[in-house]
Amino acid sequence: MLIFKIVPRAEWEAAGAAYHGSAHDKADGFLHFSTAPQLAETLRLYYAGQDDLLLIAVEADRLGAALTWEHAPSRGEDFPHLFAPLPRAAVLWTRPLARGADGAFILPGLR
Repeated sequence: MLIFKIVPRAEWEAAGAAYHGSAHDKADGFLHFSTAPQLAETLRLYYAGQDDLLLIAVEADRLGAALTWEHAPSRGEDFPHLFAPLPRAAVLWTRPLARGADGAFILPGLR
């Protein structure tokens, strides 16, 4: 199963061999991921005013026991959370997130 991390381009480019997370991730103690069906709402809720974002795709099985699924009461769903840095070697692909004429994010092909 593919899971996705949304990362500002500058943070990703500065990460080196592993991405240690955003300030929000670090405050929560884990890296926040979303499934494909969760992405649009995650972008709308948490990234509305941001530009130059990347979508990072990872095969969940590659992350081992450090990946857990936890319930988010605010959204009524289980989300994948990584309790370790994200190694670049686990990343399948990275794609830029663009916006349409209406300002909404356009998700790239997710395969």
